[in-house]
This record gives sequence, C-alpha cells and structure tokens, in this order.
Amino acid sequence: MTVVSCPTCGKKVEWTAENKFRPFCSERCKQIDLGAWAEEKYTIPGGPPTDPQDVPPSGQ
Repeated sequence: MTVVSCPTCGKKVEWTAENKFRPFCSERCKQIDLGAWAEEKYTIPGGPPTDPQDVPPSGQ
C-alpha cells in the first residue's frame, strides 16, 4: 500500500480507492487547498499570454 503526505497538513495518508479525499487526509484539507488556488496563492510558471493579433499568419 502506498502512503503519501497530505499536501496541506503533512499527515500520512493511505493512497487507496476508499480514501475519497486522496491525496488529502480530509475534506477540510482539500477545501483549504482549493481556497488557496482561488486566492491565487499558487501559480504555474509560464510566459506572458500571446495576443493572436500580434502573431503573423503562417506563410508570410
């Protein structure tokens, strides 16, 4: 059986089909993480968005 740490609180959690909150230990920890995403506390690195009007059409 695989055991992981809850991303929110660090508690050890069994990774099984019966654990409906995996990788979190509880619904509370899952909601805390969702709230952090909603408040933009987490970011995914990437370049600035490209405006399609700034990109020349192919073949020019």
